[in-house]
Amino acid sequence: MDKQKLELTWIGKEKRPKLEPRILLEDAEKSYHAKQRVSESDVFDNRLIFGDNLLALKALEQEFTGKVKCVFIDPPYNTGSAFTHYDDGLEHSIWLGLMRDRLEIIKRLLADDGSLWITIDDNEAHYLKVLCDEVFGRGNFVSTVIWQKKYAPKSDSKYFSESHDFILVVAKQLDCFNLGRLPKTEKQTGRYTNRDNDHRGPWKASDVLRNEARDYAIFPVRLPSGREVMPPSGTSWRYTKEKFAELIADNRIWFGVDGDARPAYKRFLSEVTDTIPSTTIWLYDEVGHNDESKKEMRAIFGTDLFATPKPERLLQRVLMLATNPGDLVLDSFAGSGTTGAVAHKMGRRWIMVELGEHCHTHIIPRLKKVIDGEDPGGITKAVDWQGGGGFRYYHLAPSLIVEDRWGNPVINPEYNATQLAEALCKLEGFTYAPSETRWWQQGHSSERDFIYVTTQNLSAAQLQALSDEVGTEQSLLVCCSAFHGISAAAAAARWPNLTLKKIPKMVLARCEWGHDDYSLNVANLPLAEPSPLASAAKGVKSGRKPSDSRTTDLFGDSGEEA
Repeated sequence: MDKQKLELTWIGKEKRPKLEPRILLEDAEKSYHAKQRVSESDVFDNRLIFGDNLLALKALEQEFTGKVKCVFIDPPYNTGSAFTHYDDGLEHSIWLGLMRDRLEIIKRLLADDGSLWITIDDNEAHYLKVLCDEVFGRGNFVSTVIWQKKYAPKSDSKYFSESHDFILVVAKQLDCFNLGRLPKTEKQTGRYTNRDNDHRGPWKASDVLRNEARDYAIFPVRLPSGREVMPPSGTSWRYTKEKFAELIADNRIWFGVDGDARPAYKRFLSEVTDTIPSTTIWLYDEVGHNDESKKEMRAIFGTDLFATPKPERLLQRVLMLATNPGDLVLDSFAGSGTTGAVAHKMGRRWIMVELGEHCHTHIIPRLKKVIDGEDPGGITKAVDWQGGGGFRYYHLAPSLIVEDRWGNPVINPEYNATQLAEALCKLEGFTYAPSETRWWQQGHSSERDFIYVTTQNLSAAQLQALSDEVGTEQSLLVCCSAFHGISAAAAAARWPNLTLKKIPKMVLARCEWGHDDYSLNVANLPLAEPSPLASAAKGVKSGRKPSDSRTTDLFGDSGEEA
């Protein structure tokens, strides 16, 4: 019997947005780079994108599919609390739908050996885990990490005093994913000493007993003091009599300072790996806590703090395990910019997306300090960060299709010819790459398939000239306002190397045009029309007429808090 596939269901799950793949426009005045190269590993092409993060993910899809090594996101936790820089509190079904839409694109952006790391708390953690199983496949779930975000109990807690958040770790393809290891700490290496001045260096004593009785490994061992010892009842030595003799001769067995202690094996520090696997519990003294992150924010921004920032040491741990220098890291909920700051200091390439105005008031100033080597906090000293590198600032282009004053769909007049060509390349699946020698070659989908975009009305004579230049060994998609003097069917027969499409008609049904905000901010969601009965009741209670009533309560009973 086949195992039934379990799926998470919620109201509106079947609704999926028809996202417009926007182009990204750089604002050179907001881009920032170090005045000089600090090291050969400096990275200058990092990206900070201002705009809705779902549209931004869609905008990145064509160029970065399969190229991102690590995605770290710290999404709104859906707690019902209102924060200064974004509203965190959405009705459960809405939150799941918005997260699903983002996870599906993130999966496509990840490299086969890439991974997704999501911080979340109890409110949605378990639903989010099932959602990740559905999007990525249950077999690609790696683990749930516990991060101790607080080090002291909160005395006014009604139930438990919450001490931790979760970090869900999901691989794109588990069989390709390699989790890094952590360097040993001084506490761990400090267990190795050299009590007998062995020339091989520090060592620690290890047990030479096996918790089972094997006849060939039960024999007396003579200590340097002359006393003989046997393994305790029910156990045996780990080694044969011959091997034990070899180890004693090689000074590998420790019998205590007086030579009268039970034997122990000397495990040398130089012979063991200098790394250890990460555990699934990350204590605050290892990766930081909320108070530490707030101190970091205060040092950078003064008193204007974020409610739930993450400490730099936490991101350092994630990137140490999930990436190597030069790998690409993505954070589509940039917040205060911690991911980019840490990735930059660790020599990783990064992309961050943020819709809030704090992209300009907080993230850019923070990154400038990092680039200029003027950020002494966080992990700066730990990684010996000296500054360098840079980033490019982008914003999402406006919607390609708008309505004219008569309500007709037209190409947005804000687009110039270059932007229009790039936008249609993205919509048609072409790589935008204008040729320096062939005016009609503005992009390509293969070595012989090209695209040409123009707002002109093309005549039969112009199309014939274009067909002649393209030749029989190549093909060209021609996007124009109109073509006249010949029917579409006749054109296809006459010029088999040309495919003709009219703009904007060719793309009208593709996307939700003019939709600029798919954010998790409840203020940006459409208002819900109340039922007649509910409206009437509310009107009577408030003394208003039913026709005056309109509700924005998407939270149920907790809606007042937002």
